[in-house]
Amino acid sequence: MKSNLLFDFTVNKSTNTVFVNREFAANQSSVWDAFTKQEILDKWWAPKPWISRTKYMNFKEGGRRFYAMVGPEGEEHWSIQDFTAITPKTNFKFLDAFTDKDEKINPEMPGSEWNLEFNETEETTMVNITIKHKTLADLENIINMGFKEGFTMTLDYLATLLAK
Repeated sequence: MKSNLLFDFTVNKSTNTVFVNREFAANQSSVWDAFTKQEILDKWWAPKPWISRTKYMNFKEGGRRFYAMVGPEGEEHWSIQDFTAITPKTNFKFLDAFTDKDEKINPEMPGSEWNLEFNETEETTMVNITIKHKTLADLENIINMGFKEGFTMTLDYLATLLAK
């Protein structure tokens, strides 16, 4: 397997968009499952020492994942992912928003539109992630909250998980 894997994180402030391209040393089915199955997502979808805990997930168009990022002191930060389009094994899209524990969207926190594309080569799977924010202020808020560092860490955990 290839050991020098591509990772690129780019912010385009003129379009309020983050582009993340990450290559994984695993087949497309394994990478797809890691992003779309609750039991696998909860193993890596949080920067350590935080953990991800999904309350429920219905991975279908019109479905939702409702989950919390749980901190080392037990603090919870809830979010939803509303799935808007799914093309099995190659692409899915969702709307992301911060919520409270009762799924009420927090209007003070920025939401975003995610588009994830999966492409397999002989040795790896490339995931191209586009995250679109409504405003530059929303994008800058997320970046200032440490999104780049946290998401990089979570993708590194996924790479380690897939290598096992």
